[in-house]
Amino acid sequence: MNLSPQEIMELVVHAVEDKKAMNVVVLHVSEISMVADYFVICSGNSDIQVQAIATEARKKADANGIRIRGLEGFDTAKWVLLDMGDVVLHVFHRDDREYYNIERIWSDAKVVERI
Repeated sequence: MNLSPQEIMELVVHAVEDKKAMNVVVLHVSEISMVADYFVICSGNSDIQVQAIATEARKKADANGIRIRGLEGFDTAKWVLLDMGDVVLHVFHRDDREYYNIERIWSDAKVVERI
């Protein structure tokens, strides 16, 4: 199955929301970066929830034939990065998200409005 970057982003958003991720924000970064088209940023209240969110996103990606290019930070569960090429998922522990504040770093990106 060949999904568009937007379809992958939507699949990831649904996966993290299924695990009750907090403060889900999607940044459209394709116009300011060659790294990806979308960053999906969210947080969890505990190490276990951070891992559960990342695991669910990975399962959904695998089930839809989306290649995982990289997975970082899973063991420490403070900032898990799941690279799916056109979409990069950032799952933060609640306290670490405030510290790193990557929404501010990527403030030139457009925030994707979701219904």
